Amino acid sequence: MTAQLVEIPGYVAGTWTIDPVHSGVGFTIRHLMVSKVRGRFGTFEGTIVTGDDPLGSSVTATIDLSSIDTGNAQRDEHVRSADFLDVAKYPAMTYRSTGVRPDGDDFVLDGELTLRGLTRPVPLKLEIGGFGPDPFLQDDPFKGARAGFTATGEIDRLEFGVGDAAKVPGGNGLGLGQKVQLVLEIEAVLQI
Repeated sequence: MTAQLVEIPGYVAGTWTIDPVHSGVGFTIRHLMVSKVRGRFGTFEGTIVTGDDPLGSSVTATIDLSSIDTGNAQRDEHVRSADFLDVAKYPAMTYRSTGVRPDGDDFVLDGELTLRGLTRPVPLKLEIGGFGPDPFLQDDPFKGARAGFTATGEIDRLEFGVGDAAKVPGGNGLGLGQKVQLVLEIEAVLQI
């Protein structure tokens, strides 16, 4: 099998910093098997290195788990507790990519997620939103260049020791879904 050079319109190789003001890290989990609860993390940081060949790119990111927001302060405090995220002992979740591979018109970002001291492989489906100059910084076409990405994936919370497998009384499933859907909308700024 011969390697193919992947072409992406407007692609720029370089080192990028995630812009938290224009990015979001969210999740969805089933509750009582009848509805879904959505949440997000408000504090995170990361670096994206786009290689000369896009398949040689990498990502590292850190999420402050205390910044969880599900829209309910009481629930957020419970999720921060040792029953779930144990933020006092494990204040951050990290992701480190291990490779990029094509997947149809998009890509898969393979990587390792570390949560509650446990590291597991977590692939993320990656959609490239695009690359372009920052229109507010016209004096240099590369100064402040922007890149956009959407990454989606799923983790099994029990594999990371998050929560328990308590069943719904009289129901047919877990009180809290075992699978957690991840959605990351990322805008990054080129570092010069």
